[in-house]
Amino acid sequence: MMFQPFTDEQARVVVNLEQTYDVWMSALRTLNDMPYNMRIKEVSGREYLYEVTDRRGAMKSKGALDPAKQDEFDNYKADKAELKDRLTRARETLREQASLYRALRLPMLPTEAGKILREADRLNFLGEQAMVVGTNALVAYAMEANGFIRDAPDATLDFDMALTALDTKADRSTLWKVLKEADMTYSVNTERPFQARNAKAYEVEILSAPSRIGGQIAQDRPRPIPLPEQEWLLNGRRVDRVVGVRDGEAARIVVPDPRWFALQKLWLADKPQRDPQKKGKDRKQGSALLDAVWLTMRHYPLDDVFYDELPAALRPYFERWEAQKPTRG
Repeated sequence: MMFQPFTDEQARVVVNLEQTYDVWMSALRTLNDMPYNMRIKEVSGREYLYEVTDRRGAMKSKGALDPAKQDEFDNYKADKAELKDRLTRARETLREQASLYRALRLPMLPTEAGKILREADRLNFLGEQAMVVGTNALVAYAMEANGFIRDAPDATLDFDMALTALDTKADRSTLWKVLKEADMTYSVNTERPFQARNAKAYEVEILSAPSRIGGQIAQDRPRPIPLPEQEWLLNGRRVDRVVGVRDGEAARIVVPDPRWFALQKLWLADKPQRDPQKKGKDRKQGSALLDAVWLTMRHYPLDDVFYDELPAALRPYFERWEAQKPTRG
């Protein structure tokens, strides 16, 4: 069977995982937005309120201690303690749901991919500045289809991310910060500057549509490969889901519109420069995903309106699929 719907229990766990993840991530971001710490310190016989700005203990003075600053300090300590407690409880609930998700053998992301995505989400990098464009996207499409897309191979040893920001902003998190927060051992591959590897040899490849190259600041790294076919993946409506991770955690993943992703995969299977070992997987993924969209994702219509939006390069692949599309009930 090319598509197998989730059972009622599996579908319920998918919904619960997403809800509990959102609660946990909201608490985590709120905690991150608070000062790292506050401290009252005596200097030359007088007390001052200091804000600790990082884990190394760097501080900046907020002025001499007075009743208003004492209230600020007391409120900060109380708010932080309450938030930490809420975060702990949310994390326990999330792990319970992730454990159920794993036990039900639902589609999962590799551990290293999950680490990157959690940091990208925490730092508001995911969706805002990047989306997942490689094989890992199939996990999100399974969630959107509410079932297993059996004929689409989803095993992968690397992680492909496309940068999507239109322009640079000084207050944005960088890709390099995301990778280093996920794993300090990531380094740029000097022979392939669009790729980073960690100590476990897990590879992260960074891509970009030519129109989005300007969205990365010059000091950031890795530097993406500008590929014209990435422009197609900017079209349509993205899928945004929460999925389980093999380490027993969860992560949010944002991926392209499944219709455009599937057609790009079919096109890649015929691209002369494409690695021949990847072409078979591209073709299977593209065909299986289009079938799944047709059968289960009717909110992503495969109709004449969509066909008219397609560039000439993709129309033959749509026509070929349409001629042999499965019958739906």
